Amino acid sequence: MTIKKDKVVEMHCTLTDDKGEVIDSTKGQETMVFLQGHGNIVPGLEKAIEGMKVGESGDIVVQSKDAYGDHHAEGVQTIPKEALEGIDDLTVGMELQSKDEQGNPFIVCVKEINVDTIIVDANHPLAGKTLHFNISIESVREASKEELEHGHIHAHGDSCSH
Repeated sequence: MTIKKDKVVEMHCTLTDDKGEVIDSTKGQETMVFLQGHGNIVPGLEKAIEGMKVGESGDIVVQSKDAYGDHHAEGVQTIPKEALEGIDDLTVGMELQSKDEQGNPFIVCVKEINVDTIIVDANHPLAGKTLHFNISIESVREASKEELEHGHIHAHGDSCSH
């Protein structure tokens, strides 16, 4: 069976950066399972595997514009430390939920903690990065009616697809 929209794909995946450092991997773990054509994985990877078959494998390079987008300088902001009063054990790397002017929630990551200020970044940690995927297609099947209605599968792990 060929990978196309509305098929459930099961694959192993190792994600590395430009330096070859592993960012995420399903190696030695459960496979990544997702519904093709529904934005469950980064667009560049989804497009690249379209038409592949069970047993195929390969290396796929996805530019930032087809992954998590470019890094936007306006996503990095300095806020007063007192704005985060009540948060215990504030640490660099901690993710915090914030809200935009319309009240929509989004996640920021603490990048730096200073005496009176904190620097947070609303960019995805992989924004602006070229992603290198080594993938192997393990299975392809028809999606259930429920999976198609919901636009995703109801199964295990989502490694490599965040």
